[in-house]
This record gives sequence, structure tokens and C-alpha cells, in this order.
Amino acid sequence: MIWQGYGGDIPIDLTFWPEGLDDCDTAILACATLTEYVHAAQRACKTSFPVVFLDRNLHVDPDLMRRYILDAISMLPEDIHTVLVAMGFCGGSWKEVTCPRRLVIPRIDDCVSMVMTTSDELCVDTKEKGHMYEFGAEYDGFSIGGIYDDLVKEYGPEKGKMVFDMMFAGYCNVDIVETGIYDCHEPEFVANALRDAALIDGELAFVPGSNHLLEKLVSRQWDEQFLVVEPGTTITQDMIFGSWRKRRNRRLTC
Repeated sequence: MIWQGYGGDIPIDLTFWPEGLDDCDTAILACATLTEYVHAAQRACKTSFPVVFLDRNLHVDPDLMRRYILDAISMLPEDIHTVLVAMGFCGGSWKEVTCPRRLVIPRIDDCVSMVMTTSDELCVDTKEKGHMYEFGAEYDGFSIGGIYDDLVKEYGPEKGKMVFDMMFAGYCNVDIVETGIYDCHEPEFVANALRDAALIDGELAFVPGSNHLLEKLVSRQWDEQFLVVEPGTTITQDMIFGSWRKRRNRRLTC
């Protein structure tokens, strides 16, 4: 199903009200990048909350993502009182958002850090500078190779490679995140990742990951890794990052 709004089709996919959940007061709002992870978390925790997926293309424009977030939440049935957010802060997409429903948001900067969280320790950003991370079973235009192919097609081999090299000049590694949700050692997946690494003259490595944070989200284990926002509260960046940054800065100065 596609909802109409803002003068066109909103990229929202509805996996709506499973049978027997007419009285459910909780729903999940998720980035489509984490589709397989959300489903796996619900299976593992034996939950079956209805899910609204936002198109991952919205990541390129946090302001646009914010509009669609608000639109999706406003269109939920009135008896949904709690929205579990299966995505990160995503470039400020949740900044200055005020909602009439309770929101539970992982205190994490983006989806990569989400799947790289393996413990109960608060760490808003788990990534390493200069590293690109791959953690999905599907390969498409979001891969480094897909971006390269698109640029070559649009600009030709010479200019396309020049633009590509400028885009990825700061990257030296491709890391496959081993979460256990998909077979990251599948030959075709590894071959594509090896090509990605070769295109940026980098190395390929495997790094640990998990679905720990999403499993905690759907099973209501909301500790300091989550921000519980009561209705009418405006979300600020400091709510997500504040205490973690202070803690990290103290460690750096010791």
C-alpha cells in the first residue's frame, strides 16, 4: 500500500495489522534498510507488532525524512499509543520532532551503528573512520560497485571514475558486519564485497555485529541505550548524544 501526501506518493510500505492484533497499542516505525533485522527481532522475541517501513532513499535528505516520519506517525490508528523506532538519528531526521504518541528511540546515530552494537554499553557511534560497512543480504545500487556502475553509465568511464574516486577518497576499508541475520560468507556476496574493496583500493574485513539492539527494542528492555519520549516532548540532538559524548570526552582527557 502507498499513502498519498505532500503532492505525491510517499515511499512508505505498510505491513499492517496482523490477524488478532486489532487491540494492539504499539507499532514499529522502521527504515527499510533494516527490514530483515526487524522481522528477525520479532521472531526471536515472539512479538508481532505491526510495522511501517520508510524508504531508505529518504536518507539523502534528513528534512524530507523528517516530514515522512511525521506523516507516517500521524496516519497511524488512534489506538496506537507507543511507536517503537527501528532506526537511528539518521543525520538529524528526528531533530526537533514533537509527537502526540510515546516514542521509543535507540540512542544510536544510524543503522550501521545499530547492527554493530553487540552489548548493553551505550555507544552512539560504533563506526571507524575510513570504513564502509555492508550488512544486508541484498545487493543493489546501494553498494559501492552499484554507485560506480551508475557513475560510469552517466558520465562515461573516465569522468565517472574521477567522480567516484572523489566521493570515496576518504575510505580505505570495506567491512562486512557479521550479524547472524544473513549468510555473509555466501560466495556471491563476498565476491561483490571484494569488488567494492578493490574499487576504493581498500581491504576487505569481517567485523562483529548483532541484532541485540532491535531485540531489546521490541522486547521492551529499554535502558540507557534508548530514549523514551513522552507525548508532546520535542526531541533534541543532545537527548540522543549528550551523555555519551560527555562520557567519551572524559575518557579522552584521562
